[in-house]
Amino acid sequence: MKKFSVFLATTATALTFGAAAQAADGELTVFDWAGWEIPGAYAQYAAKNGDAPTYAFFGDDDEAFQKVSSGFKADVAHPCSASIPRYRDAGLIEPWDTSKIDAFATLAPRMMANPVLKDDQGLWFLPLDYAYTAIAYNTNDVPAEDVATLQVFKDPKYAGRISLPDSADDIWSLAFLATGVTSWDNVTDEQFAAAAAWLREVHPNVRAYWADPAEMTQLMASGEVQVAWSWNDGVALLQAENFAVGFNRTPKEGAATWFCGYVNMKDGPGNEDKVYDFVNSVLSDEGTAAVVENIGYATSNDAAMAKLPAEAIKKAYLDPLPEGSTLFMQSPTSPELRAKMIEEFELIKTGF
Repeated sequence: MKKFSVFLATTATALTFGAAAQAADGELTVFDWAGWEIPGAYAQYAAKNGDAPTYAFFGDDDEAFQKVSSGFKADVAHPCSASIPRYRDAGLIEPWDTSKIDAFATLAPRMMANPVLKDDQGLWFLPLDYAYTAIAYNTNDVPAEDVATLQVFKDPKYAGRISLPDSADDIWSLAFLATGVTSWDNVTDEQFAAAAAWLREVHPNVRAYWADPAEMTQLMASGEVQVAWSWNDGVALLQAENFAVGFNRTPKEGAATWFCGYVNMKDGPGNEDKVYDFVNSVLSDEGTAAVVENIGYATSNDAAMAKLPAEAIKKAYLDPLPEGSTLFMQSPTSPELRAKMIEEFELIKTGF
């Protein structure tokens, strides 16, 4: 099957069965995003251990946290950085032994420069992947000037023809940017209220809140949706099917960037040595190339990324933004702000 079809089939399975595992090596369970069971990424692990890891899947960060905090057992999980405070506060994770991480010296320091992620107790978050959330649009039907601003999501011309992510992190980075806020660190009550009001104005235009990139790409490929707030991989999937899609990472208000990574689950049921075999495989040169090719994300291994062809990086929209571009970093949030964002977003989606 083509990559697009494989991704759709994998995601459909994950959505249907939730945390149902794709069984393989019984001594390592990886709790991951649907679509991340990439043979090229775990190739070194499989060569050493004779089998692929066992994967269990989740659809978003909130679902993942709810499952592990309710007792689901895994050895490694793959949340995004904004979720790390609640994993730490719940006592679910333990620091990494960086001496066992082969590529540690070449991992991007910028992705660990936060006391929630790395402190005097150690490294709590092993950065893996990053990319952008920006405007995907049908280039046959949507003029480039329309997507030069985030206010396109309020444009009555696209009523019922837009899609937004069903994710608190992505939806609030969009709303804050659209209302002139470029960081959610120390956001005020007034700024939060303005962002919420903007989302309420946009809500009537929304055809669907997409839960995963496959859902968003299906909506765009069918013609139901013409403009979406999208991750890189949704655009990559559409391009693989020769769909006329653009990805504007430089609207006047800015775009967002996020980064995700691995956490070492405390009291994991498997083999701790295999945990390190796995992360070393994914962060290797071979693993990095497989992630870029199959998912369309960059990895934190700067040295490995530098070995990839420049055209591959540009095609995946992973090349640097022009100097002076505004980029909203979806960095770790306080548990209080995260709870507030989730609660308000649920109200907005239901029309309140």
